Amino acid sequence: MKLALQRCCTTPIFLKQYETSTDAILERLGVQLTDKALNCCGYPLKNYNYKAHVIASARNLSIAEERKVNIMTFCNCCYGTLKEVNQRLRADRTLSAEINGKLEKEALKYEGGVEIRHIMEVFYDDLGPERIRENIVKKFRGLKVAVHYGCHILRPRDLVQFKGPGTAAVFDDLVAMTGADLVPWHLQSECCGSAMWGIDDDLSAELTRKKIENARASGADYLCLACSYCHVQFDRVQKRLLDEGRITEPMPTILFTQLLGLSMGIDPNILGIWKNQIDISPILDCID
Repeated sequence: MKLALQRCCTTPIFLKQYETSTDAILERLGVQLTDKALNCCGYPLKNYNYKAHVIASARNLSIAEERKVNIMTFCNCCYGTLKEVNQRLRADRTLSAEINGKLEKEALKYEGGVEIRHIMEVFYDDLGPERIRENIVKKFRGLKVAVHYGCHILRPRDLVQFKGPGTAAVFDDLVAMTGADLVPWHLQSECCGSAMWGIDDDLSAELTRKKIENARASGADYLCLACSYCHVQFDRVQKRLLDEGRITEPMPTILFTQLLGLSMGIDPNILGIWKNQIDISPILDCID
């Protein structure tokens, strides 16, 4: 399998461990990646300059189309943005013609022949559960995990069409394969607060605090995430809230690719276990 990887803008700066853990797992599973020349998906521009936001995604879609590969992303915001733009351009011929007029400068053309895949969909639907299980060599014991999906993989449902949270959902099943115990929690599908950070920090922090407290009250040892922005919120922003005394007890958050990578026996250094702001190294004592 060969895919164009849409890397998130936040990962080279704040979450290099998401990139290295993703690369290591996909290499282990035999997935070939190409991500050269792909730019920002345009998500940060959506409410500032909508056309620029569309062009950014359309350029990536046209590059993937030229190379005859689908796009995979590990960031929910990139996923939702690319899905939205792809659907909008397929439905709006006038907009598509206007955008193609811009893309002509690079000899590119959008024709709507590319699909957007979240890393979870690639693992579960494209590679398949058995392929994942075959590569798991270690199991977690007594580890209670609260899974956090993130907004843009769930909403709007008719656009993203991703299997939602629940006992039979994709993310839940993949985490369960590692031996971790899933913890149901009331605020699982609520926003982490990331979208409000920098606009209303107090509201953003309160949303984060409530989710952390709810996950802890539900008995979780760790939060498991699959979105770059969500991880920055629960890791780096939580660290700030702890320093300010707004949260008294840390809730360690682990990227799904770190969790899965450990169960595949991948070197913790490659997975960036020690790069998270909230210490997650005790998790190494829960696997054998």
